[in-house]
Amino acid sequence: MAQDKSALRIYVAGHTGMVGSAIYRRLERAGYSVIKPLTRVDLCDQQLVLKLFSDLKPDWVFLAAARVGGIHANSIFPAQFIYQNLMIQTNVIHAAYLNGVKKLLFLGSSCIYPRIVPQPIKEEYLLSGYLEPTNKAYSVAKIAGIVMCQSYSKEYGANFISVMPTNLYGPNDNFDLKNSHVVPALLRKTHEAHEAGADFVEIWGSGNPRREFLHVDDVADACLFLMERYDSPEIINIGSGVDISIHDLALLIKDIVGFKGGIRFNSDMPDGMPQKLLDVSHISALGWKPRLSLLQGLESTYQWFLLNRHKLRKS
Repeated sequence: MAQDKSALRIYVAGHTGMVGSAIYRRLERAGYSVIKPLTRVDLCDQQLVLKLFSDLKPDWVFLAAARVGGIHANSIFPAQFIYQNLMIQTNVIHAAYLNGVKKLLFLGSSCIYPRIVPQPIKEEYLLSGYLEPTNKAYSVAKIAGIVMCQSYSKEYGANFISVMPTNLYGPNDNFDLKNSHVVPALLRKTHEAHEAGADFVEIWGSGNPRREFLHVDDVADACLFLMERYDSPEIINIGSGVDISIHDLALLIKDIVGFKGGIRFNSDMPDGMPQKLLDVSHISALGWKPRLSLLQGLESTYQWFLLNRHKLRKS
């Protein structure tokens, strides 16, 4: 459905994060009018969020704000992950409804799917089995967001859609070794080992799990594509449709960085789900596919890291 871009007021919740900033860039390139709060707003505070929506009066909302992290962070801070994500999404979704937002896109996660599930993972597998224990709190929060969007669609007729991206990486990612996901953690670890002339890099787990990765610019493109063309309350996956073992990912990053040492896998540490590959046939049938290969995306992300590492946290 064609949109009058100049007439739409669009708010990206989480516009300073990795995904939100990518969506913001994609919208601007497409000629949409993106509005930002004058000051930072705590989205866990219901009254502040209600005032924000009353002031901004957005037509479209991209809900990309979330507390995210890797296996270590999810294991150490489960209370923060479930509380902050529940509060953020509940406040934003409800405020969007109360203020007559025409359309909202909620960014979920492939973590919502059961630990043991047929591969590739179809959307209908949601809630068909037990969740992965290492990120259960985060997953439950995201599932609640999906059900909330579907419930507001059913009861109030709200056009709130939910998308499930695969593992993401790219510019503005979190490279904190204690809290980051696998790609930024491996890039930083391998780079620092290369600079130090280390003999090896140690990586959590066995290296056997397989994961699918998507550059954040591609997911931003997919989100805009779906915002313009998709109106169903049923969830839809976003991914590349291709996975890679953590072992092979580590070797690929080693080559990109130029590290000459070895790789050691610490099997005493958790692996997480054995495989996580999304079935992307639904979005593919609509006409969308990613533009960047994994190699292209990792190379560009490493260059971004090199240019910005002086700004990153030292932990």
